[in-house]
Amino acid sequence: METFFTPGPGIGGHLREIPEDFSVAEMYQLPPSSDQGRFTIAEVTSTNWETHTLVQALADRLGIHPRRIAFAGTKDRRAVSTQLMSFNGVDDRNLASLQLKDVIVKSLFQSITPLHLGQLLGNRFEITIRGCGPTEDINGLLAPLETVGGFPNFFGIQRFGAVRSITHLVGKYLTRGEFEAAVMTYIAHPILGENEATFRLRQELERTRDFAAAYQQYPKTLNFERLMLERLSRNPTDFIDALQALPKNLLLMFVSAYQSYLFNRMLSERIRRSLPIHQAIPGDLVGVVKDGRLTDQMVPVSVANSEKVNRQIEQKKAAVTGLLLGSESTLGSGVPGEIERQILEQEKIEARAFIIPEVPFLSSSGSRRTLCASLRHLAWNTTEDDRSLGKAAVHLTFELPKGCYATSFLRELMKASSAEDY
Repeated sequence: METFFTPGPGIGGHLREIPEDFSVAEMYQLPPSSDQGRFTIAEVTSTNWETHTLVQALADRLGIHPRRIAFAGTKDRRAVSTQLMSFNGVDDRNLASLQLKDVIVKSLFQSITPLHLGQLLGNRFEITIRGCGPTEDINGLLAPLETVGGFPNFFGIQRFGAVRSITHLVGKYLTRGEFEAAVMTYIAHPILGENEATFRLRQELERTRDFAAAYQQYPKTLNFERLMLERLSRNPTDFIDALQALPKNLLLMFVSAYQSYLFNRMLSERIRRSLPIHQAIPGDLVGVVKDGRLTDQMVPVSVANSEKVNRQIEQKKAAVTGLLLGSESTLGSGVPGEIERQILEQEKIEARAFIIPEVPFLSSSGSRRTLCASLRHLAWNTTEDDRSLGKAAVHLTFELPKGCYATSFLRELMKASSAEDY
């Protein structure tokens, strides 16, 4: 995210001073129920748990492989999250007796089908921004967003790692076939700002490449790193095998994060050029929307059809899209296509790089994503911040479609200069 969409200063402040400041609840798309189903569908409420780490902990408690637990959407750690999960072959009684700190599991019903990533309608948020400056002009800050019916649909910083922003780098190395670099970026690659002891351990591993020693020294909180280190301890040169120790969803997240990084750069450039994100211009690819969801059907925009296409967008039957690069991607033309090609040239990346024969399930054919995220049922009020004398707290509730980031909306309101504020 290289630019802001709205002009002027924001209200400042910071998020997640306590987990309860950031509450997110999925709006479910429930799978069909069946008394004969082997999958238990459950509602899981957690405090201060990142989804992949939570799944690993649940699996450990239940004595099952993490791949027997599926979820519809990933959630941030510093939050109170309510989400749907499916448990393959786990009985209600085992879930009812499960004990895990700050986690409540409520069984709902049995199903013959598990959940799949993306199988949700959206998310409902209740958020408090603390330590804000003057808040008199919130309506003025929101006005440009109301004009376009939303906000720039950037992938939020948590997509890349709030403290260690490396998931897109791992994905970049995977698309280049540089598996050693991908692994070392994840398990080593010390970054200032993370825990000091962890920083030193990563630094030592980067210097020595002693995987066996690192496996013994890394704390159990770095469970994914330890899974890879365990395999590398046995075979120090098989980096593909080390990668495959990770949950499939996490591996897919790496490639997706790199696609997200490219998308963000392209959207930033479009905003920098003062091009609309809620209206189509010649060269755009506009996606057909059915039942409120973007389909795979894309319409190239030309001078001849732009007026008609924009009427469809106003009626919410279509949306302007940006590129999520993959092996079968079609790029735009005109100025939008020029922006896409400019970023790909700067990154030295081509569509065919997303065919990854060594780990075939990581290959991606690509897709498109709406440039403008719709913001629904927004309400807000301000109070004195009871944790920061003389400052204000802003309390917001709103809904977003799936795949859209609350932090990308809040970034426009706060104009925060540091990822630490999120």
